[in-house]
Amino acid sequence: MEKNKHKLVIIVGSVRDGRFGPVVASWVAEQAGMHGGFEVDVVDLAGIDIPLELPAASPKSAGDDYPRPAGMAALTSALQDADAFIVVTPEYNHSYPASLKAAIDWHFTQWTAKPVGFVSYGGAAGGRHAVLHLENVLTELHAVTIRDGLAFPNYFTAWQDGQPLDPQAPGYTKTMLDQLAWWAVALRAARDAAPYPA
Repeated sequence: MEKNKHKLVIIVGSVRDGRFGPVVASWVAEQAGMHGGFEVDVVDLAGIDIPLELPAASPKSAGDDYPRPAGMAALTSALQDADAFIVVTPEYNHSYPASLKAAIDWHFTQWTAKPVGFVSYGGAAGGRHAVLHLENVLTELHAVTIRDGLAFPNYFTAWQDGQPLDPQAPGYTKTMLDQLAWWAVALRAARDAAPYPA
């Protein structure tokens, strides 16, 4: 990783057929690349083995011995190495996809004391209900959720040729990325100085 750059993992949360998530994630990754403060890795949950059935022990108590499927190794490694996250999520029935919940639940310490931003899309609400639920869940895992994110209401008419039509979208994205970078520096220094008391 380049000096002064933070490892940013962008997670594509939907695995649904015909999903729009990869389009959004690609644009966000492009914005993060132009920002200059991040080394960007896009992780698409559609390509990862994420069973819904979990082991009896919790990932918090089991630590490095937690028995994850071999097909999840790349996801676990990406989460572990990350300094910051952006979760790209749609809204399904006023919440976020089961695939995203499963990916979160298979891990614990990988999220701890790291900042998480959100980019959502959906109908009239733009995925905001999904983000509210994600904030609650990730706070439980001792992650730091970023207030300023992006929401794309009625995304099916709000994008064209892989780009959002809202001219303010890049500015909102820069604000989120600036905040993620600030928290990435602060939290990495804190983690390096002392173990987080989770």
